Amino acid sequence: MTQPENRIVIAGIDVPFTDLVGAMIKLALASIPAAIILSLLFFGIGLVFTLLFGGLGAVLSR
Repeated sequence: MTQPENRIVIAGIDVPFTDLVGAMIKLALASIPAAIILSLLFFGIGLVFTLLFGGLGAVLSR
């Protein structure tokens, strides 16, 4: 015996405008620390590559 398939159809979502704006502001504020962490991570990776391969052009141009 198979179970009957239950289907759900969402016709619309009623969210007040002020609640939606509040959620977007919270999302924007929460993304600031993530952007800071990612920029520090990319800065560190760039620094490592610069230290490893920064003088490579001077060596190859001789």
